[in-house]
Amino acid sequence: MRKWLFRGTSALLVLFLALFVALATWEPFFAESGHAPDEQRHYRAEILRSEFGVPHIYGKTDADVAFGVAIAHAEDDFFTLQDVLAMARGRYGAIAGEEGAQIDYAYHLLDARGTAERHYPTLPEDTRALFEAYASGLNQYAREHPQELKLANLFPVNGEDIAAGFALRQPFFFGLGGVIGPLVAGDPLRREFGPDIPGFPRDAEAASGPAQTARGQRLPLPWGEDGTLSGSNAFAVAPRKSGDGVTRLVSNSHQPWRGGVAWYEMVVESEEGWHYAGANFPGSPYPFLGHNRHLGWTNTVNRPDMVDLYKLEMDDSGTRYRIDGEWRELESKTVTLPVKFGPITLPIPQTVYRSAHGPVIFNHTGVYALRYGGIDSVEQLDAYYRLNKATNLAEWQAQLARMAVPSTNFIYADEAGNIAYVYNAALPDRPKGANWRGVLPGNRSDLIWRGPVNYDRLPKLINPASGWLFNANNQPYSAAGPGSDLSPGDFAPELGIELKTTNRAERAARLMANAPVIDRATLEAIKYDTGYERAGYVADLWSALEKLDLSKEPDLAKARDLLLTWDFTADNRGKADAIALLMIKEFMSAEYQNKPLPDVKEHLRQQVDHLMAHFGRIDPPMSDLLRLRQGPGPYAVDLPLDGGSDTLRASTTWDVDPDGRLSVKHGDSFIQFVEWRPGERVRSQSIQPYGAATTRPGSKHYTDQAQLFVKKQLKPVHFWREDALANAQRRYVVESN
Repeated sequence: MRKWLFRGTSALLVLFLALFVALATWEPFFAESGHAPDEQRHYRAEILRSEFGVPHIYGKTDADVAFGVAIAHAEDDFFTLQDVLAMARGRYGAIAGEEGAQIDYAYHLLDARGTAERHYPTLPEDTRALFEAYASGLNQYAREHPQELKLANLFPVNGEDIAAGFALRQPFFFGLGGVIGPLVAGDPLRREFGPDIPGFPRDAEAASGPAQTARGQRLPLPWGEDGTLSGSNAFAVAPRKSGDGVTRLVSNSHQPWRGGVAWYEMVVESEEGWHYAGANFPGSPYPFLGHNRHLGWTNTVNRPDMVDLYKLEMDDSGTRYRIDGEWRELESKTVTLPVKFGPITLPIPQTVYRSAHGPVIFNHTGVYALRYGGIDSVEQLDAYYRLNKATNLAEWQAQLARMAVPSTNFIYADEAGNIAYVYNAALPDRPKGANWRGVLPGNRSDLIWRGPVNYDRLPKLINPASGWLFNANNQPYSAAGPGSDLSPGDFAPELGIELKTTNRAERAARLMANAPVIDRATLEAIKYDTGYERAGYVADLWSALEKLDLSKEPDLAKARDLLLTWDFTADNRGKADAIALLMIKEFMSAEYQNKPLPDVKEHLRQQVDHLMAHFGRIDPPMSDLLRLRQGPGPYAVDLPLDGGSDTLRASTTWDVDPDGRLSVKHGDSFIQFVEWRPGERVRSQSIQPYGAATTRPGSKHYTDQAQLFVKKQLKPVHFWREDALANAQRRYVVESN
């Protein structure tokens, strides 16, 4: 009996071990093998590393430079590049578990791979050459550093893989995740930012669904609550307003400080005329913002209504939908999502569906199809490349006029003294007469728009009389001051242009309009301003605090009274700064997401409890609470910060560390001041929160910009080759093999 029991136990143990091994190893073998670029070319690039480790990449051809961009970026952050490539291959769940699998689901739902397969081959040859060279550089680094690989069978990659990543990532910048998330869960959809359609009024109250957050995991696209809080500031000042004849452009993006949408700085130059200083996201062969010798631009996130939702009429089988009186079969595809769970990876089958409208989602309330601006296009890959090489305002506008870049505002300046603001978005060309702010009937093909509106219908300002422009993620009707601003009545409601503002925008509009001259010192003071306007949700919060009856809760009354003394400036000087910082963040988050504001009394209790538990007082110095932290390692830093969640000096979101401190993870990121002085060549300065090598704790460039960043100081950008050579700490050549 014991022998049989032993044999049975042994058999179960062997079976268990076999199952464990299978779950631990199946994913790389199951995944489709990658393919290197078809054409094997030879690439050669020279890389100069500045005193801050920023790469200056030179090559004979643009493709040589793109190869060098891949090598340089991989040297600094191959860790994050692999996340982005896994996302572009639908395998991120094998790295990041459940959160990664959600992104993989979106990859399949949006048919990112199919979009790349259909349209990447139609791009111009020189653009494809750029992407193939970039992929070749990543492949070479992976071959030469196998010890750094996170996921087997991820390499080689090719240009189509990079294109698939673009197709997936871009829609989330204008808020697609805020539609997909609640729709999958069957939760109420949030109110869209566009105006009401005449004849179709909406309820004033905003619905809310559960926010998705990821603590610690830095996701490779704008996702969940953190994605909805993405923002930026941008400023341009013309010579007639600058006081010294200088044209100035300030890029002040607010992005996560780590991960797949964190900025990476570079200077690129080729003998084919590509010369640009700026920053990109991991997975791109070129910068997305910055300047060349003639012109520059920066971007801020905008929130037009870019997504339309259709409720489908289904037959009893649940596989066919009616449109124009005829039944059509839903397209369907079963995919396997890898979900890492400890040492094993679970294979989770999912079926994704498509209709004539676009992706389809089933939930307990019905079957819905969605359609969004920029759907089924990778034209932006070519447009950004051409923007990099534009030499004047006309050439630059010609690229935007293609409507290839699906969203984001552009603020522009150039050597001729021109400044411009374009509310850029591939806004759907919607016919009148339907409720585009609500759920549309899916049985009418006439409601399936086929492309974007023409460029001339977008809000834009070229050389306004005020001599200045700004955007801080606000509506386009406040950009240049009284007498120069656009009017909302000039734009059709079907366009879905947002009517929202931010506290930063209220502040910037007042500061810019009140400045007789916006010289360099004034512009710096505005950019680094830590004040709030008592307007919007901030005014609502303080009005609610004033009305609270706290007669039976003396500790809360004390905290409330402290808040009522606040000077509305998050500058680390006032006794109320710390508790005000904690109070405002969740109200800002609710405003940005169109969610109901938190209960003021309950929220006040949470912040008082937090401060008392970790500091023993409700009025600690804000500099003790709000920190710039990067570590561990020999170059770890723990530094005080100022600013808040919706100030021009942005410390937007944070992780709450075990010691109760707030470790900022999202806010002021890549900052660049660009100047064209009369008769002189362009010059610029920049700064980042950490350094060039944010995932290399052993590198001195892990945090070498942090001290300057907290002090609001900038470092030089060595745009011109002689300056780069004079300041190079390392000079080397990389070649394909």
